[in-house]
Amino acid sequence: MAAVAAVRVSGRRLGLNAVASRAFWGRVRKEEKEVEADKVIHQEKNEPSLICPPPRSRSYHPPEDIQSYLESRVREIFGPSLPDNWQQTSLKDNRLKYHLLAQLAAELGHAVPNSQLYLMRSAEDVLNFYSTPVKDASKFDELCAAELPPNLKINWEQ
Repeated sequence: MAAVAAVRVSGRRLGLNAVASRAFWGRVRKEEKEVEADKVIHQEKNEPSLICPPPRSRSYHPPEDIQSYLESRVREIFGPSLPDNWQQTSLKDNRLKYHLLAQLAAELGHAVPNSQLYLMRSAEDVLNFYSTPVKDASKFDELCAAELPPNLKINWEQ
């Protein structure tokens, strides 16, 4: 930046007229615009085209004894400081919340998504999450299997 200021000052001292200085500085601006245009072209080429839907999420079927399983994990991690109703155990302590959710994710193979972590405020919320089965079908598969009007068909190119 200092070099640019020095050139401008020296240009004035050398007596460069306005036309000459515009020509000099205009050339630099044109070069910058050409470089920016090249960047835009490369960015457009790098974007993938969507030919088929995104990959499916993994299915999850809760174990039949999920309530007793979760109760034992909560008692193991939170220790003797549990209320009488273990489902009312607060998850305000982020360290304990992390240990509980990480252990459950590793053992059950089903993690709480980042977008839902703030919803896990008590052990009951965790129980509700892990009690809900997840289907292995995407919305696109459901659309293909649904009874569609005769003028509407879904075909995915591969």
